Amino acid sequence: MNPPGAAAGLMAGTTGKEQPKVNDKIGQDHQLNWLLDDLVRRVVGIRHSVVLSADGLLLGRSAELSKDDSEHLSAMASAFQSLARGTGRQFGGGQVRQTIVEMDHAFLFVTAAGRGACLAVLGEEDADVGMIAYEMNMLVKRVGAHLASAPRGGAPVTVTGRRPS
Repeated sequence: MNPPGAAAGLMAGTTGKEQPKVNDKIGQDHQLNWLLDDLVRRVVGIRHSVVLSADGLLLGRSAELSKDDSEHLSAMASAFQSLARGTGRQFGGGQVRQTIVEMDHAFLFVTAAGRGACLAVLGEEDADVGMIAYEMNMLVKRVGAHLASAPRGGAPVTVTGRRPS
């Protein structure tokens, strides 16, 4: 028999134990984080890597990147990928395969990674751009289904560069 009030607590969504908040779990997929750490460790010139949803929500991060910086990088990568998709639509460029931003002291790479997700990598200024792009694509091919992100709020996620009909 349940203690008095237990049913009311379940109905109210509490069980007597404090439930983790959604934000506490963001970026805490340990298998995904391990894959990102492995990518950073194996590929010369990669500083950090994150996996993000198409709308910029952090899904996983490499160890050396703080949660705040990971969330910031995810938002920036999402914005760049969105701009690239818009450019492809507007000017008939087709689907975006990869976005690369060259800065004075770093490169930002963003590529689609499974349905509704992206893989973003921050590389060193002297990094082998071709090698990083290749390794990112190989990772996506190997584990793309694991990197996929379910749409939030039931809204369709489009990674093809076209808007839903």
